[in-house]
Amino acid sequence: MLELSHHILDLIENSLAAGASAIKLTVIEDTVSDILSLEVIDDGWGISEEIIKQLCDPFMTSRRLRKVGLGIPLLQQAAQSCAGDLEIESEIGVGTKVKATFQHSHIDRMPLGDITATIMAVIAAKPDLNLFYMHMVDGREFTFDTSVLINKFKDTPFNDVRVLIWIKTCCREGVKKLYCDE
Repeated sequence: MLELSHHILDLIENSLAAGASAIKLTVIEDTVSDILSLEVIDDGWGISEEIIKQLCDPFMTSRRLRKVGLGIPLLQQAAQSCAGDLEIESEIGVGTKVKATFQHSHIDRMPLGDITATIMAVIAAKPDLNLFYMHMVDGREFTFDTSVLINKFKDTPFNDVRVLIWIKTCCREGVKKLYCDE
């Protein structure tokens, strides 16, 4: 994977495969502390302690067709190669939290990438998902919450092209403001 947004998409796909109906994505960039953290919390089926211990093994997967799962091991490797780490917490029947941390300034840290495209892809694929996205950069904050869109778009599905264009514009502008020194 070339961008962290690809890892985020992989984590969200894992959450959806685990039956999640609500996902909270948090991205925090703190240049003073020199930390970038990504966190995905879902309300899916959860993962047992035994499985959590095996998740970083690329030959451990729940897939039936392909017996290799590289998403979590690659994310762990990316984090650890940038003076960070990967933490996974889960409770059966409650959900799962995956958090990756990176040294923000590390020369090997891959870029965040197109987080807006990731959000749009998730909503286009799963328009009934309750998705909350919060992104902070040095104290500036942008949030996006699909539950707020219910009143705005009433009977129009979230994967309607008009809604996706609105989401794209909203997220792009919101994220862009995070990187402006105002």
